[in-house]
Parts: sequence; structure tokens; C-alpha cells
Amino acid sequence: MTDFTKFTRRGILKSAAAASAASLVPAAAWAADYPSRPLTMLVPWGAGGGTDACARMVSALLERRLGQPINVVNRTGGAGVIGHSAIATAPNDGYTLGLVTVEIAMMHHLGLTELTSEDYTPLGLVNADSPAVTISSNSEYKDLASLTAAIKASEPGTFKASGTSQGGIWHLALVGWMKALGLDGNHVTWVPSEGSAPAMQDLIAGGIDIVTVSLGETKAMVDAGRAVNVGLMGTERAASHPDVPTLAEAGGGEFQLATWRGVCGPKDLPQDVAEKLAAAVAEVAADPEFVEFMNGRGFNLVYLDAAAHGEMMTKADAQMAETMSAAGLIQG
Repeated sequence: MTDFTKFTRRGILKSAAAASAASLVPAAAWAADYPSRPLTMLVPWGAGGGTDACARMVSALLERRLGQPINVVNRTGGAGVIGHSAIATAPNDGYTLGLVTVEIAMMHHLGLTELTSEDYTPLGLVNADSPAVTISSNSEYKDLASLTAAIKASEPGTFKASGTSQGGIWHLALVGWMKALGLDGNHVTWVPSEGSAPAMQDLIAGGIDIVTVSLGETKAMVDAGRAVNVGLMGTERAASHPDVPTLAEAGGGEFQLATWRGVCGPKDLPQDVAEKLAAAVAEVAADPEFVEFMNGRGFNLVYLDAAAHGEMMTKADAQMAETMSAAGLIQG
């Protein structure tokens, strides 16, 4: 998987500042009247989840820089296909953007769509997170070691988990973790959901035993004392949650994974429009309000400029194909 640990906070600000400097190019270099009307930001996942929250903050800060309102619209369903398709097939005039997620590197390998990262104009990566292992505060297991031991001793299907659709990144996280423990990838039954928010609700209601989503997506329930993060599938602890140990530290085996979110438009956006949008996204990534929001929500702020964002998505596609094949998620 892509190693996001090399992107330090200093590097983020330096890259963002450099890209932001592009906005100083004389206005004549841009599409003179863009944007002249409101924009739409499409979100492929449900309201209340991490992608939704991130998209709404990015949109609010982009509004100030573009001088036009941005309407955030959730287009859910089809394991992320419907929303991602809506972004890719929108008119390439810069008035419809979207927050593209790691699932775009996965869905076509599952035969769900023919869409790939090549169907978008990358404008800037804003986030990369490793998933946590989260349990209800009422669970009989109080730490990762005891939970892991119980899973390994259980019959297949005894435990249930959720966090996204079947074959989604958080499902892949569970499968990878099970295989790292020497178990079948489906040892813990996956219960598909349309995002982290409904999965967390199901966890609290007792319908499932485990949720594997980002730390930020568990924050509301954890802060309310209704859920507990017992481990993180990262190479190191998150700065926002220094009390949450990695799997290796907590006796949960050796496994790491990262998901990501980035602003994109449809393929072949006009260059001047794409440059203006990319410069605005760079400014958002360096905005103290965005930094505070990301830290407060437990999201890992990782900024990549448009070119690096595109390269990362291409590499992620190849990496996910390899990982998913190893996990038995690609048939034939």
C-alpha cells in the first residue's frame, strides 16, 4: 500500500504553499468568468460519515476562495459506484466536483464498474487514514488482545463486522487483518453498510461486534462513551489519538492499511479551470481552520498537489489489485 507516513506536516504546508502560489498568476490566465454560478460537490457515501464531513468542510472553505456557493450532494448506493459514476460523467466544465475515495482503485477489480482513476481530473489529495478496530463499550472484550484471542478461538461466522459495502476498503481491512492472523479472510462475517455512520449505529445497537473505519468516523460514538477504539491498522499511532495502539503494539498481529480522499473533477477539465481549482484546494489544505477541523475529527491531513494526487491514484490501483487478489477478493 502507499506509504503516507513520509508526508510530514512541514511537507504538507510547503507543498500547499507552493501550489497556492499558482493562484497569483494574472487573472487573464484563468477562464475569465469561472466560476460564475454555484458549484456542486458530490459525495459517494452517506451523510454523517467521514467522507461526508470532509467534503462539507472542503466545500465551505472552497466557497470563500471561489466566490460561489457549493451544494454538497450525497449520491450513495452500488458500493460507491453511483456517486463515483456521477462525478465522472458530469459535464467537464468545473461546476461539478466530487470527493473521490480509495474505492475507485478497487471497484473495477471487483467487476462493479469500468471506472478507474483515469476517468477523473485530480485536483488535490486532502486526507489519508488507517482504520481502527472499534468495539462497543458494552463489549465483553476490553482490549485488542482479548478480542483477537477470542476471534482466533472462534468458529467462522461467530463474529460480525461492518463499516462499508462488500469489497470496500474497510472490508478489505478486515480481510487483510484476518489473513495476517492466519485465518480465512471471511472468518469474521462482513455485514455490508452504506458507510461508517450506519455501521457505528449497528455496533451500538448490538447488531455487529466490530467496526473497521477511520478514527475520525468513530469519534462521535467514542466521545459519547458508547464505543472504544482498541487498535489502529497503521505503522504508527495517530497524532490525534496517541492513546490508541497499533495492532502490533496491542497484540493484534501485523497488518497495515490506509484509505484516502481527494478532490476531483470529471476527466479533461479545461486546464485553466483545473489550475484554478487545484490552487484553491491547496489553499484549503493549508488553512488553519481546515487543519483544526481535521485534527479535531481525528482525520489525518495529507496533502498532495494535483500531479502527485494523480500519480498516487494510479499506483494505488495497482497496489489494491495485488492486495485484493491476495485476499481472495478478485475472482478469475
